[in-house]
Amino acid sequence: MSTIEYGITGKRAVVTGGSRGIGAAITARLLAAGATVLTTARSAGPVPEGASFVEADVRTQAGAQAVASAAEEVLGGVDLLVHNAGGARPHPSALAIPDDEWQDALSVNLLAAVRLDALLAPGMRDRRSGAIVHISTAALRPPFPPFLHYVAAKTALEAYSRGLAAELAPSGVRVNTVSPGRTATPGGVATREQWASLSPGFALPGVPLGRDGEPDDIANAVLFLLSDQASWLTGSGLAVDGGEYPR
Repeated sequence: MSTIEYGITGKRAVVTGGSRGIGAAITARLLAAGATVLTTARSAGPVPEGASFVEADVRTQAGAQAVASAAEEVLGGVDLLVHNAGGARPHPSALAIPDDEWQDALSVNLLAAVRLDALLAPGMRDRRSGAIVHISTAALRPPFPPFLHYVAAKTALEAYSRGLAAELAPSGVRVNTVSPGRTATPGGVATREQWASLSPGFALPGVPLGRDGEPDDIANAVLFLLSDQASWLTGSGLAVDGGEYPR
């Protein structure tokens, strides 16, 4: 499919958590489709060639403001926004998750999106055009106790996304979620290994399509939802998990 059919050429995009794994794949896919991309991470590192980068911790209001300011300075505005930053550390029991890690999980997986949307979506609303994708997780069913803080934050993110979609739809701004399943990224592999060490008797469900996902599998779904091909989709959630978590 050509960049003209996607309708991405010339669009200005922000991708959080875009320096590695799924975020880097999304950034590269948007660049290939003709977008101008600003990506962010908490620390400087390699980013796909052609992308601009701002070092910012989107868990904080100051970090969100830094991204918004950089987007205005570098891009002159934002047409497409992807919230990919997220994660949490597993624990042997939901009751063992410390309060500060609950706070951190909510900050990076939910409030980062809320804050950055509040800063960037008004410009989309004023232009009556734009698309936002929030990266959730397919692992909401069942909500595994070692990751309950992460799953709870992502569940809230999905509810928030549906509500924001309803508010912004009359202004021509679309909001959707993509929920990755088991994906072959260094961070994902490390997390699953840590999880296995905490819960040796627990087995993840199998993937009916017979393989783990690749970052490009997720990036392709995100590109579709941002594109003109999805112009009548908002408030939707797309699970990209090889059938791992039936809905």
